[in-house]
Amino acid sequence: MPASDVTVPADHLMGVFARAPIAFERGQGVRLYTEDGEEYLDCLAGIAVNALGHNHPALVGALKDQGEKLWHVSNIFRIPGQERLAARLCELSFADVCFFTNSGTEAVECALKTARIYHVAGGHPERFEVISFEGAFHGRSYAAVNAAGNPSYVAGFGPELPGYIHLPFGDLEAVKAAIGPATAAVIIEPVQGEGGARAAEDRYLRALRQLCDEHGVLLIYDEIQCGLGRTGQLFAYEHSGAAPDIMCLAKALGGGFPIGACLATAEAAKGMVLGSHGSTYGGNPLAMAVAKAAVGEIATDAMLQHVRDVAGYFNQQLEGLKSRFPDIIADIRGRGLLIGVKLIPPNRDFMQAAREQHLLIAGGGDNCVRLLPPLIISQDEAHEAIGKLEAACEAMRAAIAAKTPQSVSA
Repeated sequence: MPASDVTVPADHLMGVFARAPIAFERGQGVRLYTEDGEEYLDCLAGIAVNALGHNHPALVGALKDQGEKLWHVSNIFRIPGQERLAARLCELSFADVCFFTNSGTEAVECALKTARIYHVAGGHPERFEVISFEGAFHGRSYAAVNAAGNPSYVAGFGPELPGYIHLPFGDLEAVKAAIGPATAAVIIEPVQGEGGARAAEDRYLRALRQLCDEHGVLLIYDEIQCGLGRTGQLFAYEHSGAAPDIMCLAKALGGGFPIGACLATAEAAKGMVLGSHGSTYGGNPLAMAVAKAAVGEIATDAMLQHVRDVAGYFNQQLEGLKSRFPDIIADIRGRGLLIGVKLIPPNRDFMQAAREQHLLIAGGGDNCVRLLPPLIISQDEAHEAIGKLEAACEAMRAAIAAKTPQSVSA
């Protein structure tokens, strides 16, 4: 029997994931197929990664073409693909420069280092504190989990790192009180993902921008989940008009291929000089080719308008479900195709009910589930997803009723 056909138990994997008992063999568009041939509608997209769905011809073509040429060379050499993609991302955004990484976590690490060394380069090494917000998720590295401050991610890993201040999300007065001469940066997700699909108000982001300018503080946006078309604009900050000094990207940037990026203005990046940062794999030719193709597909007026149209349909239909199932759905939130559904029953139970309808959705904080479909999802496919969500609501209602003791008349 070929080695590839041998079923290997999962006992040798670290037990850090609560994995659903499903294995997928292939995907096409917004569909995933198990080894047994069962079909699922994918409104998870690898947690907002597969923005162009599965087996997209532009991405597959770019991967095949580059894969037959060159996969990896060291960053001690020029990598023309990096130069081309960096120029395109800067052209599309506020940024002047870009550093490529392998993941969103690494992009956050680069952003935090960039912000702190900026003040050192400006003669203010005492400015090292970073303000972040409750419910944030910035990745799993030691600095990233300390930046977000989620107790369940920090606990057990030794002393917490100094220099991180955690404030309530959306509380401008708290930021005004906390910002001071030791503050280096403010980091925020314009739309929180794991924190429960909470969108920062546009006026709040504009006020943050003004506060940072007044105090000489850098503003960092983590758009790893909400960027690159997910909200109906190419970048989520465009809704508010309040551009950051530094921005983190990943997920959709590679359409499924591992890549991240830290974008910055030339001023914000002035401390990132020779030897101050680096990466072995970041920006390799294979990643650059796929990411360039992904950005080319996403950064079009037609794609962004499509996202807005389908998101509008989703929200209209979800509000209808909320009105029909007030015992199941408490709130609809988010922006664009980063959609949060706050639930009354446990969200994990609802995720299971959705899987039983062959619909894949993500969990989230504040007892939410998230709909993160590929940006290419059609209105017909969105209609299908709504139907499956309705069936999941009905199943949840029936399950709750079955557990509720019936009153017995005397």
